[in-house]
Amino acid sequence: MIVPMKKVSLVIMGDKKEETLKKLRKLGIVHIEITEGSGERLLELKEQIDLLEGAIFIVGKSKDAEQKQVDTAEALSIATKIAALNEEKKNCLAERIALNAELERLKNWGDIDPDSINALVLKGYDLSFYEMPKAEYETLGDSVRTVKLGENKSSVKFLLIKSDLEDEERIISSISDYRLVLPQASTDSMKEKISELNARIDAIDAQNASYVCYADSIKSAIKALEKDVEFEIYATGMADENLSADNSQAVCVAYFKGYIETENLDKLKQTAAENSWGLLVEDPCEEDNVPTKLKNNKFVSLIYPLTDFLGTVPGYFEYDISGWFLAFILIFFGIIFGDGGYGLLICAISAIPIIKSLISKKQISPMFLLVLLFGLSTVLWGTLTCTWFGLSPEQLPNWLKSLSIPVISNVYADKIWYPFWTNGKVGLTTAQNLQIFCFSLALIQLIVAHIKGAFRNKSSIKMLGDIGSILQLIGIYYLVLSLVVNAQVFSFGLAIGGIPVGTVAIALIGVGFVLSFVFSNYEGSIIKSILSSLTNIVSVLLGVVNVFSDIVSYIRLWAVGLAGAAISATVNELAGPLLGNFMFMILAIILLVFGHGLNMILNILSVIVHGIRLNTLEFSSHLDMSWSGHKFKPFKEQID
Repeated sequence: MIVPMKKVSLVIMGDKKEETLKKLRKLGIVHIEITEGSGERLLELKEQIDLLEGAIFIVGKSKDAEQKQVDTAEALSIATKIAALNEEKKNCLAERIALNAELERLKNWGDIDPDSINALVLKGYDLSFYEMPKAEYETLGDSVRTVKLGENKSSVKFLLIKSDLEDEERIISSISDYRLVLPQASTDSMKEKISELNARIDAIDAQNASYVCYADSIKSAIKALEKDVEFEIYATGMADENLSADNSQAVCVAYFKGYIETENLDKLKQTAAENSWGLLVEDPCEEDNVPTKLKNNKFVSLIYPLTDFLGTVPGYFEYDISGWFLAFILIFFGIIFGDGGYGLLICAISAIPIIKSLISKKQISPMFLLVLLFGLSTVLWGTLTCTWFGLSPEQLPNWLKSLSIPVISNVYADKIWYPFWTNGKVGLTTAQNLQIFCFSLALIQLIVAHIKGAFRNKSSIKMLGDIGSILQLIGIYYLVLSLVVNAQVFSFGLAIGGIPVGTVAIALIGVGFVLSFVFSNYEGSIIKSILSSLTNIVSVLLGVVNVFSDIVSYIRLWAVGLAGAAISATVNELAGPLLGNFMFMILAIILLVFGHGLNMILNILSVIVHGIRLNTLEFSSHLDMSWSGHKFKPFKEQID
C-alpha cells in the first residue's frame, strides 16, 4: 500500500536554521521539499565529492586489499594526491602519443639528429630534405643540387644543397610541400624519452594502486559529504521573510514545506512544541508534489529490486500495484523464457548466494529471492508445456511428459483439439491454445485494472464508467479470439446452450461503450461528462481500438517464447551431430553453452522489453497510471 502522508509547513526564526535542521535530521522523519540551494560552501562540497568520486574511479577496489580507515579530511588529502597523479599521467600519455606520432612520421628516414644538421648549416651548408614522386624528381634536372638518399617504385628521398644556381629559388619554392620538417629532437632522444614516460606511467599506476586500501574510507567520506550537501541545500534553500508589527522591529523568519508519514505526525508535533516552531499540518492535494512510500509484506516487497532498477515509482494519488506487478511479471517471465531447463539453471544460479547467506547467517538479498522465483516460474511453465533445453518430446522421459497439460504441451503439438460446441468439425491447434491463454491473461489483468478503478469510485456513479470498460473488455476479448485465433471456432453466429455468444459479445461492446462514454468523465454532472466525451470524441472512439490492440499485444508472450524455443532447438540440431564424434565433442559443448547462453541473454532482454512493458504500459494505462511519483526520503542522519 501507499503510506498515508501529511503536508507540513514549519516556521522558525531566521537565525535558527542550522540548529533546527540538526534537530530535524536527528528526528529523521520529515521529507523536506527543498531541491535547490546556493552559496560557495555548497559548491565547495560538491567539488569535494567530485574529487572523491574521481579517486574511487581511478583506484577501484580489490577484494584482497586490506582496508585502512581514515577520516574525511585525510580521505580528501589522498583524493587530491590521486587526482594530481592522474593529471600527471594524462600529460605523460599525451606527450607519449605526440612522440610516437613524430617517430611514425620519420620512420622512413631512419635516425635523424637535428643538432648535427644544424651544425652543418652553421658551417655554411644550407641543407634540406625532401621526399617526392619519382616522376617529379626527374624533372628537376640540374637546376638544383641534390643527393639521392633512397628510392622506391613511386618516390625518391633526397638531400637538397642550396647554391647560387639560376632559377633555384623558384624551383625550391615549387617543391616546398615535399620538404621534410626536421624534428625538435633526435629520434634516439625521443625513443629514450618514451621509455622514461612509460616508466613514469607505470610508477603512477603502482602508486595509485597502493591507495586502494583507502577505497572504503573514500566511499564513507562521499556519504558524509553528501549529508553535508543535503544539509547545505536545505539551509540555503529555505525561504526567508521579514515580519514586523506596527511600531516594532522587523523579525526575520524562515519557513519550508515538507511531508511526513501520518503515523509519525505526533513525534513532529511534540518536537515542534519543545522548540517553539510554528507548525501547520494539512492533507496533501493533487497539486502537491507528494513523495511516495510503499509498504507491503515481505513477499510482495520482493518486486522492489526490479522496480528500483526500472526507476518506476507510482504517484502518491495513484495505485500501489506491487502485488499485481509481481504476480504477472512472474507469469510473463516463465512464458517468455519458456524452458524448464533454463529455469533450473536460473534456480541454481540464485541458490548459490542464498545458501552462502544462510551459512553465514546474513540477511538474504531480495534480489536473489526474486531471481529464484523467476526460475521457479520458468520451471513450472516448462513442465506444463513439456519444454526442456529445446529437446523434442521424443527425447524426454515419459514421466516428464505426463506432467504437462495436454492442450498446451509440445507432446501434442500436432494434435487438433475440438471444443464441445464445434461437434468435432473444427478445432484448435496447441499454438492457438497458447494464444488463447495469452489473451486470457490480458483479459484478467486489464479487468483487474478496471475493478481497482471501480472500487476507487465506489461512492460515485463514475464507477459505471469502469463497469462499462469491463464489459467492453469482455466483448472485445471474444472479438480478438474470432479475428486472431480462429474465426470458425469463435464465430459471431456461435450459440452455446441457447445463448448467442457472438451477439452477446457485440452487445457487451456497445453497452460498455455507452456506459464509458456517459460516466467516465463524471465529476458531479452527467451532462458535463457527456459533453466532455463529445469534445474528445476522436479519442473516445480510438479508445475502443486501443482496447483491442492492448489485448492483442499480449500475443507477444507466445511469439517471443516461440522464438526462444526455436533458437534452443536450432542450437541442439547444430551441436547434435558433433556430439557423436569424440574429436568434435569439445566444439559441440562450446556451441551448446554459447548458443543456449546467448538465448538466455536474449530472453532477459525480451522480459525487459515485453514482459515489463505489459505491466508498465498496457496494464498501467487502464489504471490511468503515469508512474509520476518520487520516493519518500526523510532528512536523517544516515543516507540510504
